Amino acid sequence: MSTENKFFSHGTLEKNVGWLIIATIVVVSIAGLVQIVPLFFQHSTTEPSPGVVPYTALRLAGRDIYQREGCVGCHSQQIRTLRSEVERYGPYSLAGESVFDHPFLWGSKRTGPDLARVGSRYSDAWQQIHLNNPRDVVPESNMPAYPWLAKNPADVSSIQSHLIALRRLGVPYTDEDIANAPKELEGKTELDALVAYLQGLGVSRRYMTVDEVVVK
Repeated sequence: MSTENKFFSHGTLEKNVGWLIIATIVVVSIAGLVQIVPLFFQHSTTEPSPGVVPYTALRLAGRDIYQREGCVGCHSQQIRTLRSEVERYGPYSLAGESVFDHPFLWGSKRTGPDLARVGSRYSDAWQQIHLNNPRDVVPESNMPAYPWLAKNPADVSSIQSHLIALRRLGVPYTDEDIANAPKELEGKTELDALVAYLQGLGVSRRYMTVDEVVVK
């Protein structure tokens, strides 16, 4: 066996930790690129699903509050492609539902229920009571209360810059959308914004039947 072949042999990699680490990183990187890069060119992952539109200014403000208060730490927004999942929560999640999310909030922890299809399951009043004191509507809930949301005004000062940043990332906001954003938040509280965000989650696909989802 030549010196070159000995150097690149399997045995050499097993005995040299440094080369083994480098070779592992190279192989994993190539495998990851093979899986990930094609997704950037598939319409199913880069085009919005039917009915999915960019967030309004109020819902976008609510999404910021959702992240700020750590809701994503206890609630997922991803329904798996299992019959038990779709029977409990509704149609499984598609990449096209999250094309306007920066960052996406799929999550994996379910201390509380999955919220991918929570939109319109309950009234605005129910959501407000639930956020103010969850035990008032769900006695067994271990979710903390968020009474300050009803007292805090929605953040008008940063909403335009947020929409501008998202437009740079490809979200199709118009100049009119950006100009009217502060007006949409005037007189609104953080509670109003968060409820608006929750009430829009998954509405476009929620009403498909279980059999329609499984067949699809």
